Amino acid sequence: MLFIKLVLESFRFALNALTHNLTRTILSLTGVTIGIFAIIAALTVVDSLKANIKDSLSFLGTEVLYVEKWPYIFTPNAPWWEYQKRPMITFNEYKYLEANLKNASDICVFTVTGGRTIKRNSNSIGGIDLLGVTEGHTGLYDVDLERGRFFSNREIDYASNAAIIGHKIKNALFPHSDPIGNEIVIRGLKYTVIGLMKESGETLLNTPSNDESVLIPFGSFRKIFYTGKRRGAYTLIAVKGNENDVGLIELENEVRGLMRNFRGLRPKDKDDFAINRPEAITNQLQGVFDVLTTAGWFIGIFSILVGAFGIANIMFVTVSERTGIIGIQKSLGAKNYFILFQFLFEAIFLSLIGGGFGLLLVYLGTFIDLGSFVLTLMVKNIVLGIGISTFVGVASGIIPALMAARLDPVVAIRAN
Repeated sequence: MLFIKLVLESFRFALNALTHNLTRTILSLTGVTIGIFAIIAALTVVDSLKANIKDSLSFLGTEVLYVEKWPYIFTPNAPWWEYQKRPMITFNEYKYLEANLKNASDICVFTVTGGRTIKRNSNSIGGIDLLGVTEGHTGLYDVDLERGRFFSNREIDYASNAAIIGHKIKNALFPHSDPIGNEIVIRGLKYTVIGLMKESGETLLNTPSNDESVLIPFGSFRKIFYTGKRRGAYTLIAVKGNENDVGLIELENEVRGLMRNFRGLRPKDKDDFAINRPEAITNQLQGVFDVLTTAGWFIGIFSILVGAFGIANIMFVTVSERTGIIGIQKSLGAKNYFILFQFLFEAIFLSLIGGGFGLLLVYLGTFIDLGSFVLTLMVKNIVLGIGISTFVGVASGIIPALMAARLDPVVAIRAN
């Protein structure tokens, strides 16, 4: 009951400070508001960037290694022709890995070629990504279907002319009809549409989207494009690790050993293939994230220091104005800790009000239309903002509160 009484009374005094000295209080709390806004805004932008980039790279899957010709990150000062002369990944290498890998939960091979034109009757759409996939594709990637189904094992094995299309293809070729069961034409061959993928929309990095993709069986893809050749369609193997393999270390070592064995590389020979991790792209951007976070904290701390001195000034003035009231309270039996907590809580409330306005500004910023970039204020940042505001309130109010608590009641009453 005493705690509740202290809180309510301190809240009332804080409101009085706001209403009776509105200009002074607003100017003093502006520093806290700007500081909390700068820190939480920077953290919100960084967290949102990470989330948006992760969403943009979701097509690469999670806990997946990619065996392919080109690395995501090139070795510094390495001549480009060392990468150029590497052989393409082949279907036989996929079958070899599939038969021998012990630390993989799923594996698939797929090949992709971009900028393709898909036709139906007199309609056509260009700039489409065409992917040849195997049965393991759904084990590594979420192929969310709005209608229809994925390829059967028979369709994969017999290289059937079946296709799964994205929403942009559907809108262009089947604007007023259901595409399932109808035919599309790819490089002169007819393919029956068996599935329609859910609309995925735009991403921050404009990465490949299911909306502009057509999936066909890997064998069917090889009917119309070369694979495994230097000038053929780009082919890669995706391998998903087991839950027990933290960091996919065992899987990566196993894949490297099997690939080197299949290609007949000697111990001193360099790898003529790359094992890529999707998180490597995010790690490359970590430096940008760190700069944004540091800048936000740097600006925020200086602003908060100004705000803290402002709140301390308000509290010193408040103690001076209420010296007589403090004397009366103490003469009626109020303990020192009661007076201490009363002023300390008041400082905390004032700081929380300033911090609350800073959080409100960040929250309002999340409603700004930034195109494909989605800004999200996370709960952890709200909690951090409240925590910093509370700390600032304690730090700026403790000395005035101690001064008030230590006043002699007789001296305090006479001072009034």
